[in-house]
Amino acid sequence: MSANSFFAKFLRFLGILLMALTGGFTLLGGIGTTCAALFPTNFGSMAALAPFQWLYILFVLTGIALGIMGIRATVLLIKGSDKSYRDALIALVAGVVIGFIHIAVSRALRGKSMPVDAVVYTTLLTLIVFLLFRIPAIWQGVDFNKGNVKANKPAGGAAAILLGIMTLTIQYTMASTHTWGGVNYADAFNTSMTLTGMTLILFGTALFVRWERLAESFHRSAPALGKG
Repeated sequence: MSANSFFAKFLRFLGILLMALTGGFTLLGGIGTTCAALFPTNFGSMAALAPFQWLYILFVLTGIALGIMGIRATVLLIKGSDKSYRDALIALVAGVVIGFIHIAVSRALRGKSMPVDAVVYTTLLTLIVFLLFRIPAIWQGVDFNKGNVKANKPAGGAAAILLGIMTLTIQYTMASTHTWGGVNYADAFNTSMTLTGMTLILFGTALFVRWERLAESFHRSAPALGKG
């Protein structure tokens, strides 16, 4: 498979998109665990976690750290860094291992583990996709080291837009697992979440517009270069 083939570019696009979504979802999940870690007795079934508050504080810290690692790996993938794939795998494997420990502990203590499950299964899916990329025939074309910032800008733009949408809608998508006594506790940090979401959407749109302009400029100059 050629690194410049449509299929190879699509797979790189998919990988960057999945990594960005996983990193963002993990970061939001880590932040969202704060309620269980700091105030477990205030949230229904979360009261069972009180004796293990220290452990859930660790889950918060590791979730935030893994989310940041995932977003950093996404940026490196977009840049085509030689360590981008390795860093992405480290973040994904660590996310899966710690995530399943989190699921096991929550199910043992309170009988359920949502919304951690959604974060972990997303991470697992992304890890499987990235491991499939290493199949020699596929890696020959996908190899993220062969990518570059200009070629990966559409993926970066799409990732930023989807992360923005996720940030703006997380209070609705997570409502069913964060509602106690008729109060949706996922509906928090409204100002910061709105500003972050809108910034990501605007940034992603700007990347798309700039990339399209560069593509148009290239197509216009191509005939002239051919004549020369």
